[in-house]
Amino acid sequence: MSRVRETDLYPPVKAFLKAQGYEVKGEVANADVVGCREGDDPVIVELKTGFSLSLLQQGVARQAVTDAVYVCVPRNSGRAAYRALAENIKLCRRLGLGVLTVRLTDGLVEVHCDPGPYRPRKVARRKSRLLREFARRQGDPNDGGATRHGLVTSYRQDALRCATYLAEYGASRGAAVKRDTGVAAATRIMADDHYGWFTRIERGVFALTDQGRRGLADWVDALEEADQPATRSK
Repeated sequence: MSRVRETDLYPPVKAFLKAQGYEVKGEVANADVVGCREGDDPVIVELKTGFSLSLLQQGVARQAVTDAVYVCVPRNSGRAAYRALAENIKLCRRLGLGVLTVRLTDGLVEVHCDPGPYRPRKVARRKSRLLREFARRQGDPNDGGATRHGLVTSYRQDALRCATYLAEYGASRGAAVKRDTGVAAATRIMADDHYGWFTRIERGVFALTDQGRRGLADWVDALEEADQPATRSK
């Protein structure tokens, strides 16, 4: 298959706009495609063979001329292409840009979104999750973005407290770990064993695995941000 060029997009886009009553011309005052219709603001379409920062910058620059600015790229097939298109449409909505695609096999032009102001919808549960994680996180262990092993979450910090307790006191009941460490979900964390650090000795009793001991060594930097080791209740 020959390489796609921007000029391959022009005939379908021109035909699409003409069908809506626009007079269309290419390469006018640095704009790839300009459509004019009596009584309306001009429509500008910027053509590219794929989404890029340059395409978005061009689209935003054309908004100084008209609000009716679209970016246009070829429509590719496949799951990855579909996901990438969906993400780029979201970005263009935030920038107030419209999005067109051209299916080069038959010249079909599809409008994915029109230009216009965009107010992102806030998702309350995401905000709650963020604030809950912020409140539970001890210290600031992810300074610079990550530790050498990955991000430290409040869940991992709780698991580290449980592991530290078991390393010091040996096999213990979940209720005791919960009481002495202050980790409310201690029993569930050890039972789920997300990191491979814990093993069940008997009902309600857990011990630290060799992997758990290695985990404590690997995550010593995170332990420095967490609480001091718990004292076992008498």
